[in-house]
Amino acid sequence: MATNLRARETTEAIERLYVTMRHLFYRGFFKPGGVSGETIRNLLMTISPEIYGSMSIPNKIELDGLLYVLDRLPEGIEETAFVHLTSDEGFEKGSFEIIVPKKRRRNCYRIDEHQMNIEVLLGRSEIYDILTHLTFLYIEADKIRELAHNKDENYKPTRTWRIIEEVAKGERKMSRKEKEVALIHLSSLLGRTFDEVLNAYNNFGSDKNPDRLFKIIYYLGNVSLEDMKGNREREIFFSAVLRERVGHHLFGEKWANKVKEVLAENDLQMRNLHIISANMHSVKNMLFANDAIGKSATKEVDYSLYEEISNKKTLQEKVLDHSLKSGLIYINDDSGSNIDVQIIDLSKTNLKNTPFSGIKYSGDDVILVFDYAFGEQAFEVMDELLRPYEHNQEVYTMHVKSISIMGKAGILTGAKGDIMIPTSHIFEGTADNYVFENALKLEDFEDNEIKAFEGPMITVLGTSLQNRDILTYFMNTTWKAVGLEMEGAHYQKAIQVASSIRHHISPDLFLCYGYYASDNPLETGATLSSGGLGLTGVKPTYMITLRILEKILKSSDQ
Repeated sequence: MATNLRARETTEAIERLYVTMRHLFYRGFFKPGGVSGETIRNLLMTISPEIYGSMSIPNKIELDGLLYVLDRLPEGIEETAFVHLTSDEGFEKGSFEIIVPKKRRRNCYRIDEHQMNIEVLLGRSEIYDILTHLTFLYIEADKIRELAHNKDENYKPTRTWRIIEEVAKGERKMSRKEKEVALIHLSSLLGRTFDEVLNAYNNFGSDKNPDRLFKIIYYLGNVSLEDMKGNREREIFFSAVLRERVGHHLFGEKWANKVKEVLAENDLQMRNLHIISANMHSVKNMLFANDAIGKSATKEVDYSLYEEISNKKTLQEKVLDHSLKSGLIYINDDSGSNIDVQIIDLSKTNLKNTPFSGIKYSGDDVILVFDYAFGEQAFEVMDELLRPYEHNQEVYTMHVKSISIMGKAGILTGAKGDIMIPTSHIFEGTADNYVFENALKLEDFEDNEIKAFEGPMITVLGTSLQNRDILTYFMNTTWKAVGLEMEGAHYQKAIQVASSIRHHISPDLFLCYGYYASDNPLETGATLSSGGLGLTGVKPTYMITLRILEKILKSSDQ
């Protein structure tokens, strides 16, 4: 009962958070240290997402969450008081250096000492994602400020803070012993063990910037102090162009038109089409890798081959070069959507030396693989892609035979690297739930090493907001949810609108939804902030790809 009550409170907080963020977006700006910023902080503290770990503990700084967030924000964000969220407004034509976050494909620009501009091209989900991460960052920054200064002495810096400042500014070269002493002081300030801080120091640092952790902690605390004293108040702005463009499919329409233009230029627009939303390597590798690197296909799929390719750039380039000569067309996206595309003409593809040599395929179907979308962007790109297209004054409707969605998701019932087969998508916070017939079945994944789970999946408003009580509720009640992700309901909404309402595509197409587990948000040490899968994710990725391609190739005889 207590869990259900807590789940309800958290659900309400998530809904209120998104309403508040949307209001502030259309207002155009807010101050993280002001009333609006305080509202967002309080709601985030109520939600207490698993990914942000010890955020709610005042005397302990969350290091894993900090690394996760800073990998997705531009380098130097901790130094700036003013953050501007913009659309694609031509900043690249100036002399500003483009900063691309380590784990998010978005262009950012350091305008001056105090301002960072972040381009938002993927819609509302990206805005919510950035604002949530920034709010976490400001909560931690204010904790650092409080721990580093004596309130009773007009916020005079402590001795520990002066040592951290000395390392951060790099005014003199320190010996190894002096650096270790500084790390001990840093661990004292952060409320973490020396071992934890040493590990974080290595994770944050690089050969070029070994003391990055010291710099991040120092600048977060310093910018927070300047804000509190009123010298330079932190502000988040949303440009007028961004506010005008969001929700109007501007980039999705440009992207889809380019894809359909390439199909028409290659006389593929009237062929049977199989659409796959996935990564940019697994379909290509399964169809072309053996021939490209001179290996013979075996009865059992050689997953170690794909691990080897994932690890070696020279092999990746070899496979790409060969595939471009064997029926693959690559579209390097420049629409602003950040979604690259591969078009594969199966009539030009030799299947004899692939895992599919046993399937008697003689058709001329086309496979269209496009890279991962982000949250609500999934509806935008799928909705635009499935619309009829005009070419040479003739309007054509694409012959879509199947749509497959493959990606990574959080699992509730298993462990990292396991597989989830959804039977429906529960859209969190709404009554928009989507039931569908999934062509992928549990029996398709009978493997002793990798477990598979079948059932409903939750499409969440943001992975960074997931709370243990909500997820436990969805797993243990009659919802029986097996996992969570961000795009499924958006894709299915676009597919159902296109097939059942607008009649842009045939309702007889078959659907394949399959996910592999990148994290388990209910398991300590297995959340997204604990690190990626690495090569562990190769086998489940290629197992799902194998089954999708088998169903596509076998459908040609039907």
